[in-house]
Amino acid sequence: MAGPGRVPKKAYEKELLQLQSELVKLQEWVRAEGVRLVVVFEGRDAAGKGGAIKRVTEYLNPRVARIAALPAPTERQRGQWYFQRYVEQLPAAGEIVLFDRSWYNRAGVEKVMGFCTQEEYWQFLHQCPTFERMLIEAGIELRKYWFSVSLDEQERRFRSRQEDPMRRWKLSPMDAESLSRWEDYSRAKDEMFVHTDIPEAPWNVVESDDKRRARINMIAHLLSTVPYREIDKPPVELPARPPSKGYQRPPRDLQKYVPDHAAGLRS
Repeated sequence: MAGPGRVPKKAYEKELLQLQSELVKLQEWVRAEGVRLVVVFEGRDAAGKGGAIKRVTEYLNPRVARIAALPAPTERQRGQWYFQRYVEQLPAAGEIVLFDRSWYNRAGVEKVMGFCTQEEYWQFLHQCPTFERMLIEAGIELRKYWFSVSLDEQERRFRSRQEDPMRRWKLSPMDAESLSRWEDYSRAKDEMFVHTDIPEAPWNVVESDDKRRARINMIAHLLSTVPYREIDKPPVELPARPPSKGYQRPPRDLQKYVPDHAAGLRS
């Protein structure tokens, strides 16, 4: 049975802008009320996590909403408690942190690719629910999204990246490996859900073969789960320009200007 068709571009852009205006209200509520909000984005490679994060943060203040996309751990971090480097990224009061991949690396990539031991893997599955309950008990609002993409669509996106010089950097040997390990990743995801889909912090699955639909659905869901309200802020009044006190700009030839590259453009 065929799924729903692709969301039309015009309808998508109109709804996205409306949702983004609500995200700005959410941001102001977070800041005013001292809320700590964590949003976890997980899913297969090329499932659309990065695009969704970009649309969430497009109009937000980077001092309030920041993205945590951690690189591979250093040698020192490998010797720490596994969750330690993620704890360092958690928000303070009045902040939003969006995890572009998170502590769930251990249940996915590390498990499938053999980057952790079986003991480390099972320890993670045992500790993770406790860790997340601790975050929630401390007052952190935690939301978890799994972006689900079909094998055919994932391969299509990989090939599109391969052919596009502007996006080729997004295709890594690990991505290619994920195609041949599709079933391994599926089993790892299923096992992860069994242990970490807890009532206090459930997984929310986003069907993402249609990126437009996925972004709209994910943002709408996030907004529906947070009890934000619009914060009344007095408008900022711009003062009248004061009279000149005789300042004169230095001659232009004393400064080095960027060449006018735009002057050679034609309509």
